[in-house]
Amino acid sequence: MSDKARQEIRFEGAGVSTGSAFGKIHVVRDDLDDVARYRISPSQVPHEIGRFETALIQTRMQILEMQQRIAESIGAKDAAIFDAHLLVVEDRTLIDEVLRKLETDLCNVEWVFQEVATRYAETLNKIDDPYLRERALDIQDVTKRVIRNLQGKAPKTFLGLSEPHILVAHNLTPSDTASMNRERVLGIVTDLGSRTSHTAIMARSLNIPAIVGLHDITAKLETGQYVLVDGTDGLLIVDPTPETLARYAEIESRRARVVAQLKELRETRSTTRDGCHIVLSANIELPEDVDAVAANGAEGIGLYRTEFLYLNRNTLPTEDEQYETYRKVAERVRPDPLIIRTFDLGGDKLAPGTVDITDELNPFLGWRAIRFCLENVDIFKTQLRAILRASAVGNVRIMFPMISGLDELRRAVAVLAECKEELHSSKIDIAKQIEVGAMIEIPSAAISASVLARDIRRYCVCSK
Repeated sequence: MSDKARQEIRFEGAGVSTGSAFGKIHVVRDDLDDVARYRISPSQVPHEIGRFETALIQTRMQILEMQQRIAESIGAKDAAIFDAHLLVVEDRTLIDEVLRKLETDLCNVEWVFQEVATRYAETLNKIDDPYLRERALDIQDVTKRVIRNLQGKAPKTFLGLSEPHILVAHNLTPSDTASMNRERVLGIVTDLGSRTSHTAIMARSLNIPAIVGLHDITAKLETGQYVLVDGTDGLLIVDPTPETLARYAEIESRRARVVAQLKELRETRSTTRDGCHIVLSANIELPEDVDAVAANGAEGIGLYRTEFLYLNRNTLPTEDEQYETYRKVAERVRPDPLIIRTFDLGGDKLAPGTVDITDELNPFLGWRAIRFCLENVDIFKTQLRAILRASAVGNVRIMFPMISGLDELRRAVAVLAECKEELHSSKIDIAKQIEVGAMIEIPSAAISASVLARDIRRYCVCSK
């Protein structure tokens, strides 16, 4: 059929990342090949167990590397998606069931692991809860990676594509999205997915137009076709006409003009008509994010997450290392404030052997953040001393996370006071006035917020 005779075809899905993109597609089919099943003798079981353990370790290292790469490129919040993957690869219930089935069925470990993991994922997929269904995707993602490691297979070929393309897939796992060449991916289209899926979250963070929930689009398209992705309205247009392309070009032109107009407003002070000034500050994950703070006209940093200093390393960060990091950021944003949140991690995220870690059934609500810090005062004081030292060169303030009540707040402030006295005794300069605050993020803190607010005011001046 000639280009003139060809008519555009439209498909509707869920637009999950705004913007539009036009280009050649690359279609990815589900690449989890059927795993061959073969019998093994009882004497081969230890060898299969060894292969399984090696694959789990290799998979864990790959996940940590991806998590670090995402944390450095788009932030720790998006990198936290891979926490669930680490839980899967370390799930003793799943691992123990694989080992039991290996000994009873006497089959190769690839087949046994796929059987067990697939059953777990199918069980979660049947639950009428979007969050738990996303956990099924996590299991499937880790399963594919473990099996590829067991089989000694190279990474998926589409991840290294060097030509600009629109990626069309049945579903993209977090690993796929994190590993793909983001500078070459113009848009993302998937059969499955929802507005809250990992694919949607990552696409928005990467500013890549994306449509999900197109059902069987991978069966209807072939690599090399040209499509237009409308991630705002969830419209996929195959072989768009020149008129359609011109219309979307105008839409993108208007969008660019709006962005330019917004940039003109970035230096305008946010003051209400009755004269009340509203401070608009930025949240950052990494020191490099400071460039975006100034570029967007923010008045300082309202929340500086410090977890990146502790992730994916074999030793804890020293006081001097932390001081240099905080100092550079404080100098860049002064005289505007820099509010540093003390680290919000549990012992499960720190290097093995650096702390005495006990089993924690739910680190997301249990032994983490301020509770962990108060039980590991040396680690806590190292960070507080570094923050206090940085206060000498900028408008530094301190925020304690996960405070549940007055007792935790007062204990945290008492440790801060000890650090202040130690620095004074060592004749190390710190700011004369340092504001201290607590994050209101759990029910008990919300209920007692007024009491916490009254109490914390007494500690705003914490230097002689």
